[in-house]
Amino acid sequence: MKTIAFQGEAGAYSDLACRSARPGWATLPCMTFSDAIRAVRNGRADEAMLACENSLAGRVPEIHLLLPKAELQIVGEHFQRVEHCLLAVPGTELRSIRRLHSHPVALAQVRDLTEELGAIAVPQADTAGAAMLVAQWNRPEDAAIASTLAAELSGLEILRHNVEDASHNTTRFYIVARGRDWPPQAQAGIMTTLLFRVANTPGALNRVLSGLADGGINMTRLESYMLDGSFAATQFLVDIEGHPAHLPVARALSGMDQVCAEWTILGVYPASTHRAGLADLTRRDGGE
Repeated sequence: MKTIAFQGEAGAYSDLACRSARPGWATLPCMTFSDAIRAVRNGRADEAMLACENSLAGRVPEIHLLLPKAELQIVGEHFQRVEHCLLAVPGTELRSIRRLHSHPVALAQVRDLTEELGAIAVPQADTAGAAMLVAQWNRPEDAAIASTLAAELSGLEILRHNVEDASHNTTRFYIVARGRDWPPQAQAGIMTTLLFRVANTPGALNRVLSGLADGGINMTRLESYMLDGSFAATQFLVDIEGHPAHLPVARALSGMDQVCAEWTILGVYPASTHRAGLADLTRRDGGE
């Protein structure tokens, strides 16, 4: 049986994402993102599921630091709807709840429920871990915000489904693996993820982005972050639509040699079929 690693406890949303993207695979819980990456490198897992951005909370900064040194490549992407549930000890009534336990990001996504219950938000390291704690304490005053899978694994009762403030709450994941061939050039719906550092000269970044725009290449993500604490050395991560072998993309990449101190391709992989549907859902919720 193949194995896919993730950061978090069994029952976390990353675990749910693994089961959805790779049905039939064994899932391997890891304490940290670094541990999940290491599990793939040392052969304990075939792939790792790494959260990279959330439609409400934004990017996951740690991934940007780990990916360039991971010695792995992105082989896929997965979008997981985050459907928060209110979990409690069986028989608990809503009026008994005094404290809501979950990961800080999850707690920030259920402010309306917290206010409605008049409860105190208590941060925990992990959504699934919060559910396990609530089950251990066995107190009606404590409830958890976690997934249906966490409820099943911890033996808690789901008092309410979909308690998140926004229905477009979705996390995007990179799926990484050891060296693997790129998808065929002729295959439709290909994404390419690039990492580059521009020379510290005026207009350098604009020249890179203009090269993509001139080729009619759609850029779906652009992130920047400093290197080694320097305010003058900035690295950029970009997701674009297209295969490096496609002529417009190939031309844009060749132009990067002129303006980038260094650049590399982190992965070439099939685009998720959920992209169009997620864009429609975000627009209906009034998001960007």
